[in-house]
Amino acid sequence: MVHWPGDPSITIDRVKDLSRGDDCTLSHLDMGAHTGTHVDAPSHYLRRAPTLDRFPLDAAVGRARVLQVRNPKAVTVEELRGYRIRRDERLLFKTRNSARCWKGDAFVKDFVFIEVAAAQFLAARSVRLVGIDYLSVGGFFGGGKETHEVLLGAGIWIVEGLDLSRARPLARAPRPGRLRLPPAPPRGGRRRSGARDPPRAPEVKPGLRLDSDLPPG
Repeated sequence: MVHWPGDPSITIDRVKDLSRGDDCTLSHLDMGAHTGTHVDAPSHYLRRAPTLDRFPLDAAVGRARVLQVRNPKAVTVEELRGYRIRRDERLLFKTRNSARCWKGDAFVKDFVFIEVAAAQFLAARSVRLVGIDYLSVGGFFGGGKETHEVLLGAGIWIVEGLDLSRARPLARAPRPGRLRLPPAPPRGGRRRSGARDPPRAPEVKPGLRLDSDLPPG
């Protein structure tokens, strides 16, 4: 399964197996906390900041809005200005990443990210949560640390690693769809045999609630 360069890869080890005569089937899962769809806690980039066990449920339960990002390189202030973003909104950015970046195991370096200026724009509007359809809100080639610091420093919770390919964007805020962020089964990890499953990123579908029961990490 695709993961950030330098982060631990996924390893799934079958410890017990009914087919081998064991009393149950049991697997051991080894991976980094930022694999697949995940939440970034403020402590990820800020000293003495809240950890994920302090994640407020109301940040991820309620109405959210999927915004279509047309810019092929980044989420920019210019594009955000057209969306009339409101205080406490939950925003999920659908970029070309959803159709392009989840097709294989190779990490895509030129993914669409949130520019630092756009992060400052969102912070000034006091949005509640932002989500992006690849593994980081910040760019790979620069600005990633600053984007995280601006958003997390403003109390904005971050969801990364979404697949929004089948989510319907909404231009206006009055009646956004309810969405749910369920954890997907871990797939694409290295098994003891060395075989790999096709990578899979969790999907966000219109008409469901935005929930999160991701484990602390």
